[in-house]
Amino acid sequence: MRWMDLLKMSKDSLVRRKLRTILTVMGVVIGTASIVVMLSLGLGLQQSVYQMAEESGGLTSITVTANEQEKNASAPNRKKLLTDDAIREIQSMQHVKSADPVLTVPAKLTKGKYEADIQLTGMKANSLKTQNLPMGWGKLPSEQGGLSILPGNMILANFHVKGSNDSIGYGHVSDMTQMPDIDFKSDYVFLSFTGGNENTSANTSDTAASATTASGSGPSAVQNTQSTKKYAVKASGVLKGNIDEWNMYSQNVYVDMDTLLKTLKKQSKGGVIPGQPTTKAGKPYPYLVYSSAVLQADSSENVKGLMDELKAKGYQTSSNMELIESSKKQFAMIQAVLGAIGAVSLLVAAIGIANTMMMSIYERTKEIGVIKVLGCDMKNIKQMFLTEAAFIGFFGGLAGNVLSLLISFVINRLVAGGGASLGISGDISVIPIWLMLLSMGFSVFIGMVAGYFPASRAMKLSPLVAISG
Repeated sequence: MRWMDLLKMSKDSLVRRKLRTILTVMGVVIGTASIVVMLSLGLGLQQSVYQMAEESGGLTSITVTANEQEKNASAPNRKKLLTDDAIREIQSMQHVKSADPVLTVPAKLTKGKYEADIQLTGMKANSLKTQNLPMGWGKLPSEQGGLSILPGNMILANFHVKGSNDSIGYGHVSDMTQMPDIDFKSDYVFLSFTGGNENTSANTSDTAASATTASGSGPSAVQNTQSTKKYAVKASGVLKGNIDEWNMYSQNVYVDMDTLLKTLKKQSKGGVIPGQPTTKAGKPYPYLVYSSAVLQADSSENVKGLMDELKAKGYQTSSNMELIESSKKQFAMIQAVLGAIGAVSLLVAAIGIANTMMMSIYERTKEIGVIKVLGCDMKNIKQMFLTEAAFIGFFGGLAGNVLSLLISFVINRLVAGGGASLGISGDISVIPIWLMLLSMGFSVFIGMVAGYFPASRAMKLSPLVAISG
């Protein structure tokens, strides 16, 4: 019997029993959709982690910090701290593409009746570019010139009324009763450093009218009644995201490293720079100590080796590769659990296919007997029933994928924005092409497995018994 004849007979058999076929296919549809949607949730979480890693410097980025034990000692070992000499040493290591220092300084932003405690993150121009910072609007501080800041999207929620310990939001937008009247696009804010020994001079009012622009020749200093220097600065831009969307940069405030150091040295006048370690006598060290360093390896394969080498030198390290490796194990477990839940539905569908095939054999006993008497090969009878089961699996898988895409679309629209507040960027449900093809192939396979026993029974049926039945 030709394959075309087998396909036609299988198709005609399914069409003759429309209701039973539709109900059986529906079981496969639900089973396939369950597996695909469940796995798509795990893939969405995994893609979100990869995207976060890419936005924070990629898989070749390594963050190097000083050994905290050594840093807090009375006479710290300069080789363990991130000094200029240490940065040059790291830069000279094999497989290191670049190594740039990072300096964090405690500071405060004020505007009118509002203020916010922040951590300024000073980075050099080329390092800021390699961080792939997602810009909402504007440009990098190094491109604007002067003392300008690049706040994260949630910084605005950290402002509170002066004299009050309660912030306006800290990201909990639903709890906010009043948003600060601050527009980073047009308003100047006042920046002051909250650590170290700061020199003071005459008192002036904390108003925008008394400040001059911070770009050009350098920052303008303004003093308040608390004898703390304040600098009128403007935002060069704001990082991408709503005020309630958490990400790795949402609470950071970036500034150009060279401009920051110039301002700090000018303000301290030989005293302690805010955030820098001191001797027991309170004197500054004769060298600058950076908070961390951002290292770029020449390839992701060399990241682990570099981290081991840096740890052997006494540094502490972290990288996105560690996050990816740990996430892979977690996502494998999550997807296994979700896939198993969906597989239960497909197992029920497989039982339905087997039941449909068995019922079909009982109803077509005489037909099978006639085919055998006419000399049809036994294998052809088996192939006919397997083809019917494969048809059910194929159409069930096809419709199941269509239903999966629809469910995925609805899920992504319903949780749009909610995932961002949890640090999940992009769609929470992702269905790649390979998953759709794999699910269809699996549905056909399940259909044929479920139809194998009924098909074998039909093949072994005695022709005389079949005809007399």
